[in-house]
Amino acid sequence: MRRGALLGKVGAAPATVSQCGPPSTPLSFADGKAGGPGKLRDAEQSFQLTSPETGLHPALHIHRAGIVSFTPVRGCTVDAEISMLIARGWRGAGVLGAPLAMLVTLCQAQTPPGTEVLNPIVVTATRSPQLLSDLIADVTYIGPDEIARAGAQSLAELLQRQPGVQIVVNGPPGSTSGAFLRGANTNQTLVLIDGLRVGSSSSGTPPLEAIPLDLIDHIEILRGPAASLYGADAIGGVIQVFTRSAGKGLAANATAGYGTYATSLVSGGASGTVDSWRLVVQAGHRQSAGFNAIWNPANFSYNPDRDGDTDDGVNASVSYAFAPEQTLSAQFLKSRLNTQFDAGPDFDDRTFTNVETYAIASRNRLASFWTSTLEAGASRDDSTSQTSFGPSRFDTLQRQYSWQNDFTLPLGELSVAAIRREERLNTDAGFAVTSRDTNAIVGVYQLHEGPNALQANLRHDQSSQYGGVTSGAVAYAYTILPGLRASASYGTGFKAPTFNDLYFPGFSNPDLQPETARNFEAALRYASRELTAGVVAYHNRVRNLIVFECDAQFNCAPQNVANATLEGVTLEFQGVFASTVVKASLDLARPYDAATGNLLPRRARYYGALEATQTLGSLQLGVQLAASSARYDDAANTRRMGGYAIVNFTAEYLLVPSWTLFAIVGNAFDKNYELAADYNTARANVFAGVRYRY
Repeated sequence: MRRGALLGKVGAAPATVSQCGPPSTPLSFADGKAGGPGKLRDAEQSFQLTSPETGLHPALHIHRAGIVSFTPVRGCTVDAEISMLIARGWRGAGVLGAPLAMLVTLCQAQTPPGTEVLNPIVVTATRSPQLLSDLIADVTYIGPDEIARAGAQSLAELLQRQPGVQIVVNGPPGSTSGAFLRGANTNQTLVLIDGLRVGSSSSGTPPLEAIPLDLIDHIEILRGPAASLYGADAIGGVIQVFTRSAGKGLAANATAGYGTYATSLVSGGASGTVDSWRLVVQAGHRQSAGFNAIWNPANFSYNPDRDGDTDDGVNASVSYAFAPEQTLSAQFLKSRLNTQFDAGPDFDDRTFTNVETYAIASRNRLASFWTSTLEAGASRDDSTSQTSFGPSRFDTLQRQYSWQNDFTLPLGELSVAAIRREERLNTDAGFAVTSRDTNAIVGVYQLHEGPNALQANLRHDQSSQYGGVTSGAVAYAYTILPGLRASASYGTGFKAPTFNDLYFPGFSNPDLQPETARNFEAALRYASRELTAGVVAYHNRVRNLIVFECDAQFNCAPQNVANATLEGVTLEFQGVFASTVVKASLDLARPYDAATGNLLPRRARYYGALEATQTLGSLQLGVQLAASSARYDDAANTRRMGGYAIVNFTAEYLLVPSWTLFAIVGNAFDKNYELAADYNTARANVFAGVRYRY
């Protein structure tokens, strides 16, 4: 946690503490009682404070000699080391005497629309709230404004413009999509929605195409093996999606737009705070006539029709603070995607995908140094395909339970969690086994002391199917100069065999072991108010890769036989220059098969992205670039897919307060390119609409 000096005195200008970013929060203390000034020592009490400007209710905790923990409503804890606090009410020995009434003036937690946040609060890399600039891990934050500028684009298209991310899409938006994070396979990246795992236990892949952008508030991308935090399947990293949450007072939003391929989008929602209650509801509908998924008539699945999609989604959450820092909450998300695809001529092939998450949680501060979070939830990935061969269904239910305890120690912070996950598969494929349970315990220790920062993670997973796996990670950072920090880390990861690998009738192997990974990386990063920049070098060795093989008698089954190396360098930059915001990244990667030296399928050696926005009064103009070198569609590297550079233009005009017109020109120079061999991608297109925010 960030530490700094806090000095205050009655009658002087209010002291300042860092609240989740650069110093900005003035604190003033008053109690109206007589009392001699004195040093604060060995006090341990908590106070509930109220902001007269925002009505928010943060809390101030006096832990030990000179340490104050300040907790705003959004869950961020920032420590300030007090050199001396001189105020009425501090008694001779320094222990708090009579109750002290405090008045705090807080800056707004919300950021005005169009304002880029360079140092937001993130949670994925540590399982607890931290400033992005304080992290040792390699993390990208995608905020609400960047998501809004995406318009009717898909989640995969938004991820394509992020550092370390390449994508594959089998046709128009709504088609099966995947993300290669640092070159890892699409089923080696874990996807979370509000902390809950989502994905298919049969295929092992997350349903990126069925997560609507209009339900998302922000996204965090953690690059590098994260099994020591989240268990199986995070060899490449973690993508966590956060749905919208309630701010102060009443808020409302609505968006409507129309564009090429008869694409339309309507969404809206509202949130509010009433006394100790916070409520949010958001819903959206998107549909498109699409375009033909496969362009090559020689492909067995070719069908010369248009492949469209319809996506409906809703999410809601409610929380109740029944006492200071004692909160109960519940959340729900449901998305239904109906998408057409090509699986042969003369049939309207479709897949219906339902994604659901729901959870209840209790977050309680049990002592000044101890916060407990107890959560029970579930996610569902229910996919039914209708083809000329008949229907097929794969329905995954994951029940998830966790109890996490966060402790502030005399030196550093410790988080300990007990976790249970129950996987249940409902399918008509006739699997011999359709369930798997995993129990886990995880510990995360963090230390920020002077120029030094340390994070150590340790986790043990015990599965009813693959046995026990212990994962660990350690990372160290040193601040060389103000804003400039060097770091190094080592971590392990693993991926559990899927139910398809283990139990698919006639083509499976129940003796498969988890895939494993060991990752080393080093980084140099700079951060200031106006810009952030960094370079990260990584080397990830992946072993026991599961590969489908056939013997001389054509008996085919998956085996643990392959190895791969994922190595590269990522450079990234983000800066604010007056009314111009620039964000750029470049990846120099080498994801290759250790036996052959070939590039892994559909992954490039070089790829990058650039986004720039310029604000001119009520008008904001932007340009987005995503570029990639050539890739191969097969493991033998014989089927080459050329490189590409895709340019989008964006424009937003503020008509009146709360009302904004927007337009997006996608693939403006009409580039013809492939993300998967024989599959079309969108050509030049336009989408325009109106957005309302209250």
